[in-house]
Amino acid sequence: MTGKVALVTGADGGLGTHVTKALLDTGFTVVGSSPKIRPNSFDHPQFTALPTRLDSLDDARKAVEAVLGRFGRIDVLAHLVGGFAGGQAVADTDDVTFQRMFDLNVNAAFHMLRAVLPHMRKAGAGRIIAIGSRAAENPGASVGAYSASKAALVSLVRTVALENKDAGITANVILPGTIDTPANRKAMPGADVAQWVQPEAIASLIVWLASDAGKDVTGAAIPVYGRGL
Repeated sequence: MTGKVALVTGADGGLGTHVTKALLDTGFTVVGSSPKIRPNSFDHPQFTALPTRLDSLDDARKAVEAVLGRFGRIDVLAHLVGGFAGGQAVADTDDVTFQRMFDLNVNAAFHMLRAVLPHMRKAGAGRIIAIGSRAAENPGASVGAYSASKAALVSLVRTVALENKDAGITANVILPGTIDTPANRKAMPGADVAQWVQPEAIASLIVWLASDAGKDVTGAAIPVYGRGL
C-alpha cells in the first residue's frame, strides 16, 4: 500500500491506536486526527498528526483540506470517532444525552462524509470504513440513545455505498461487540473480558477492507462479535 494515504479519525483511542499501527505496518501513510493527538503519538516516519475536533462540517472540511494540501489524496477514511452513554431507560433519557450520542456517533461521520466524498469521487476511488456497534442491530435495555445513533450510522454508510457504487468508492461499517480497550476494562472491572473483541481483529479487518482484496465489499454491516456471539 505504499503511496496510499489513510485518514484515521480517533486515531489515538483504544481502537484507533491499533488501527493506526496496522495501517502503518501495511505501508500506508497515515494522518491521524483527534483533539489531543501529537506527532510523537506514533513513532513512525509515515505518520502525521492532525489535532482537530469534528464538531462541525467546517472542522471536517479543514481536516480534509489539510490532508489534501500535504499529500494530495485521501485513499481511505477510517472513521473511528464515537462515544457511549447508557444506564437509563428511554423514558428517563434526557435530551442532552440523546443529542450527544447523535453528535458523536452520527453527526461527526456525516460531516466527514460530506467533506471527503467529493474528493474521492473526483479521484474515482476511495474506501470508507466506519465503526458502528452490535447494538445497532441488537439493541439492549438502557442503551436506547446509543443504539439509535449507531443504527443511524449504519443507515448513513449503506446509503453512501449505494450513492457511490459506480464511482469507485466502497463504504462499509463494522459492528463490534464490546471491544477490549483500557477504557472498557476500567468501566466494567467485573466483566468476562474473554468474551470481548480484540482491537487487533478489528484493525486487521479494516486493513483488509482498505486493500485490493476488499474492493468488492461495499454496503456491508459486518458483525465482529468474537466469543461473545
